[in-house]
Amino acid sequence: MSRILWINPLGTSVFDATIGAELRRVKRPTTEIEVRSLRRGPHHLEYHAYEAWVTPDVLTAVVAAERDGFDAAVIGCFYDTGLRAAREVATRIAVAAPCESALHIASTLGDSFSVIVGRRKWVPEMRDNVTRYGYRDRLASFKVVELGVHDFQNDPDLTRERLTKAAHEAVTNDGGEVVVLGCTAEYGFFEELQTQLGVPVVDATVAPFKYAELLADVAGLGWRPSKIGGYATPPRDELEAFGLAAQLATSPLAETVANPGR
Repeated sequence: MSRILWINPLGTSVFDATIGAELRRVKRPTTEIEVRSLRRGPHHLEYHAYEAWVTPDVLTAVVAAERDGFDAAVIGCFYDTGLRAAREVATRIAVAAPCESALHIASTLGDSFSVIVGRRKWVPEMRDNVTRYGYRDRLASFKVVELGVHDFQNDPDLTRERLTKAAHEAVTNDGGEVVVLGCTAEYGFFEELQTQLGVPVVDATVAPFKYAELLADVAGLGWRPSKIGGYATPPRDELEAFGLAAQLATSPLAETVANPGR
């Protein structure tokens, strides 16, 4: 049995219940899942400044998840907000994030992939992450559908229309063999899209969750983040001296809104 915490790195719980329902639908029978958002902060992360504002609370949320006995945590933004730092402060649990997880999965399903995003503003940072994760040569295209984070679920018909058009262009014109939905708010569409297109469509909410289930499993083999180099944890005495230990001991998470259960 694994316990996984999905962290919505937003100061709103608007997505918690519906993401929780989607994760409950795809989880293993033995997996327990909780979905929590932050107590404060911006309601989307479409700007780098907003990412910077929430990152301290994301790190604290990961430490809280470890303290509360979870086996893995997912940071629910396709920018992979604070992922590397989160793996530093986590000493036991696995931490997954959407872009890295989705690209790892997509790379095993086809030779190339296209990523569908909401706005042009999002592309530079996401392209940087594609490069960091080693997949720049596999990237066929980014497709922009001109929808913000909250638009995807507010008007599902419009979202479906724009995702379908963009995905069709990605496969037909750009050479994408796999389509990656590049926002965690794009949930609920991947199965219909891949039936229409005849290619895999990797959902940015399902992918990191299933990846987190895998990471929780392999931790039983001793495959946990290495602490001798890039993911080394900051020394406790420095955290104390800098006044950061007390901050990490608090919880920035709101009360659980969506607990899909066991």
